[in-house]
Parts: sequence; C-alpha cells; structure tokens
Amino acid sequence: MTDTAQSWTARLAELGIELPPVAAPVAAYVPAVRTGDHVYTSGQLPFVDGKLPLTGKLGADVSDADAKAAARTCALNALAAVDALVGLDSIVRIVKVVGFVASAEGYTGQPGVINGASEFLGEVFGDAGIHARSAVGVAELPLGSPVEVEIIAEVR
Repeated sequence: MTDTAQSWTARLAELGIELPPVAAPVAAYVPAVRTGDHVYTSGQLPFVDGKLPLTGKLGADVSDADAKAAARTCALNALAAVDALVGLDSIVRIVKVVGFVASAEGYTGQPGVINGASEFLGEVFGDAGIHARSAVGVAELPLGSPVEVEIIAEVR
C-alpha cells in the first residue's frame, strides 16, 4: 500500500485493528504535540486497557518475542495519540521511530525488539510507514516497562 491519500482508518479496519483510548500521561506532559507539518508523540508504554501487562528487562525477565509484541502495542498507542490530536487520516508518512528497551547488562537485541513497532507501522502504512529509527538500550523505563516507543509523523 503506497497511496498516502488513502484512509488509514480504513486500513486499520481491514487489518482488524482498533485504536485504543489514548493512554493517560504518567507525569507532566501531553501525549502528542503538533508543530508545523509534524506530530511528535511522547514515549508510549505498552498499556492495554490502562494496565501495563508486562514488566522487566530484556536479557533477564522478558523474552524478545514478548517485548517485540509490546513494542507493537506501543506503536499502536502512539497512533492513538496522533489520531486524538489531528486524526489518523491526516498522516502523510511516519518519519521516525525512537524505541527504548530496558536492558540487562550485556543485552544487545534492541533493534529486533523495536522491529515490533517498525513492522507494525509498515503493515499499516506501507511505503508511507518506512522511517528512520533509533533503538536504544536503557537501564530502566517508567513503571518497569520493558519498552517505550515514540514516533514522529508528517501530517497534512
């Protein structure tokens, strides 16, 4: 799918995916901000129904597969934040993804974990989902989350 004029809302429906409610901020920030033709999301945790279903570090208590799925959930939550601010269908393309992975000492699989977000965005947006990216290992994340993802989207 390469047509950026299409309905991303319809694409999600085709995939059987519903946007969740926007996750409530856990500190003093807003979920997303628009400046010019870009929306920047705050870091999104893998909340499901307001709860963090998985905690811990990669290379210790959390499997790569579980964390990759959590990164996908983070990206879905980021899309919900964009949708609430400007509408999902205003997205022209995903410009950048930044992913943080709570990592035990010696863990180096961060790129594979953040592929959960990147692959999901590609599935939804096709060529418009191809983006620049950073995948960073950190000692701790808020609330013990194993992963956190933020996105930058170009919008109409």
